Order: sequence, then structure tokens, then C-alpha cells
Amino acid sequence: MAMAMTTAMYKPIKGQEEEDNGNRNKSLKSNDEDGFGGDHTIVDDSKSFILPTHSKQQHHQQPKQQQQQQQRLVSLDVFRGLTVALMILVDDAGGVLPAINHSPWNGLTLADVVMPFFLFMVGASLGLTYKKLPSKAVATRKAILRALKLLVIGLFLQGGFLHGLNDLTFGVDMVQIRWMGILQRIAIGYLIGAMCEIWLKGDNHVASGLSMLRKYQLQWGAVVVLVSLYLSLLYGLYVPDWEYEIPVAASSSSPKTFRVKCGVRGTTGSACSAVGMIDRTVLGIQHLYRKPIYARTKACSINSPDYGPLPPDAPSWCQAPFDPEGLLSSVMAIVTCLVGLHYGHIIVHFKEHKDRILHWMIPSTCFVVLGLVLDLSGMHVNKALYTFSYMCVTAGAAGIVFTGIYLLVDVCGFRRPTLVLEWMGMHALMIFILATSNVLPVVMQGFYWKQPGNNFLRLIGIGR
Repeated sequence: MAMAMTTAMYKPIKGQEEEDNGNRNKSLKSNDEDGFGGDHTIVDDSKSFILPTHSKQQHHQQPKQQQQQQQRLVSLDVFRGLTVALMILVDDAGGVLPAINHSPWNGLTLADVVMPFFLFMVGASLGLTYKKLPSKAVATRKAILRALKLLVIGLFLQGGFLHGLNDLTFGVDMVQIRWMGILQRIAIGYLIGAMCEIWLKGDNHVASGLSMLRKYQLQWGAVVVLVSLYLSLLYGLYVPDWEYEIPVAASSSSPKTFRVKCGVRGTTGSACSAVGMIDRTVLGIQHLYRKPIYARTKACSINSPDYGPLPPDAPSWCQAPFDPEGLLSSVMAIVTCLVGLHYGHIIVHFKEHKDRILHWMIPSTCFVVLGLVLDLSGMHVNKALYTFSYMCVTAGAAGIVFTGIYLLVDVCGFRRPTLVLEWMGMHALMIFILATSNVLPVVMQGFYWKQPGNNFLRLIGIGR
């Protein structure tokens, strides 16, 4: 890759309070805001970039039903932890098991659900965090600061500063720094989702699914606008011919230049999509990811679906940079976040298990069916482009998996088997940083049997 029921009590942003049945106001705590987990209150921005917490309020002198409603939603952490575990699995074992690695272009694999699952949980968490907003201005300022912090971390981890597991050097040439990445995309989705939740919701009471849609109709309007913008640019922009350079082995030689012939409009192929053109134009081709996913296609690799030597008749675009977390594709990533936000609203407004499950499963099923129909109709499921069909299938799948975890953990009470995933979900950002910065792989490589070469990473083919 690349990097979250009974009702819970949450601690809102600084300056927020919730009345406690006529008693003194009490600060509440949040599962988290941007979907990563941790054990920090939202009040203290200086302690964490990702801000979920556990509630440890006193429950004496409160009715039993109210105490049950104040329990933490464990399923949020378990789902987030499951996503982190999938991320580690596909990153470390994807090279050995191409079947679980990212799809070379069209199609869906296990690795392709990690990013949308993260974005889904970002949205769901925002629905809980901004349940009450006495100060929209303060909430807006804090949301912007948190998004900027995620952007900075993302640039450090994936901008090229760190050079890999087997490379002891570090540092990045600013001429070639990669601007986009996993945390950068999550930051964008988080910020837009937060702005929608802060500014685009009504004041009407929610008593049914229809009234909830009316309350958040402006947010669904934003979804329609974003989807329309994405589709109009993807299928409407004209993509001209373009060139790129790659260095040759001899340092004294000039870079080799390749020309890619396009001159088309509305294609979703590897070489001539509007997604790639926008990134090359706005970000600059030198700032894009230099190991393109389509280099694993049959046209570009004799070892497809894995990376490998170029075939003799490989097209000119096989080695061209392409960013899987680009600008236009991030528009649909925002939509995934807003879909997750809807699921968070269901947690807030519906207290009965059966009501929540019903209101989760109906849209989840509809999303999956719609995505599959679109794929069969020619709008292929494609992670690299983050197509509308891909968004539908993965958002629906996230809703179904989350509902299953909720039913297992929060309804049936099977919490003990998921304690490890719960812990991982509470510390998702820390684990992501350790894995992406290669601290975690180095530690794993440090434990071996008799000889340093006999370590776990070497066993699965990614160490030395």
C-alpha cells in the first residue's frame, strides 16, 4: 500500500460540552476523528495527530440503560485494527503472494480494500466526533491543523526521505519529492469530511432513515457534486501525447526519453487516462510515484502479475511514473469518507442494534450491487483510478464487514478473540509509522535462528 454497537461517550473538541441529565456538564471522549486510533483526548492537540480515547467516566447513580449507552464502541477499533493487519500482510507478503497484492490495473484484490476501509472509518469517526458543535469556527481551525499534521507526516514517510529496508541512506531531493501518498489522501478526505460535518448539516430531529437523509441532504449533495466532477473530468478531458525521461545506468549518459502517444478522450487505460494527465500537469511528472502499478501488467512484465523484466514488445509507457494516490482519484476517495460519515450518523441517531444493522446493510448491499453492475457495464473496478464502481464496491464491502464486526463484538460480546485487533486499531497511526519507516521490519529482521539470514522477513522473501 501503502497507510477503524452500543452507543459510546465521546469527548468533543475543546469548548464542547454535553448535558448530563441536569447534573454538571461533563467532557466526553471520542473514538477518534481521522480514523486511526490512539489513546488521546481531542482537547489536547499537542499530544497526538490522531485523537481517539477511552471514556472512563463515573457511572454510579445512573440508570443501567444509560451506562450501557456510555460504553465504547469496540467494533470501531476492531475494524480499524483489522485494516492495519491487512495493510501489514499485503505490504510484507504481497511480493511473495501476488494474488493478494494490488491488482495491476482493473480488478480487485485483498490489498485494494485497505485504503477505502481506512477512509470509511475516517468518515464514521467524524460522525461521532462532531455530534455537537457549539463553536464551528474552533472546530474548523482544529480540523485544518490536524489535516496539516497528517500531510507533514505523510510527506516525511512517503515523500522519498526514507530509502527502503536495505538502504541506510536517507534524505530527499526536493526536485523529485513525492507530494501525494497514503496519509496525504487520508488528510484530504478527513478535512473535506470534517468541513461537511461542521457546516453542512441541518437542525431537524431524526426519527427515521428518511428524516436522517433530510438532515444531511447538503452532505449528499456534496457527494453528487464530487462524483459528477470526477466523472466529467475522467471521461471529458482530452489527453494529448506526452513524454517522460528515465535515467540510464551510466551516470554520464543523458536520460532516455520516451514518447507516449495518446490523443484520446475518455479512456481509462494505463497510459492515457485523465487521472495521470492531471497529476503530470499539476504536480509535475518528477513528483509522481516512480514504481507504477501498471508495470505489473502483462504488457509490461513477463512475470505479471508481479514486477519483472520488460517483454520485448513492451509499450513506451511501462516505466512512466504514475501516482496511485493522485489528485483526481482523491476526489472519489473523499466520497468514500463521506459514505463512512453516513454510517457514523446511524450510530448517533439510532440506538437499537436491529435499527443500526438494518440501516447499514441496506446501503451496503446497494453499493456493492451497483458497483458490480457498473463493472459489468464497462466502468471497471480500478483502484489506481479510484473509479466510481471501485468506490461503490469497496464502500459497500466496508459497510458489510463493519456490520459483521459490530454484530460479533458489540452485540454478541465476542470481544476476547479480537483484543489484538482492538489494540492495533487504537494505535493504528503508530503502527503505520513504524511499518512505513521500516522500524518494524528492521526489528522483525533482528530476530533470527542461528544465522542473521534465517529471519522471518527473509523467509517470506522481503528481507536479507
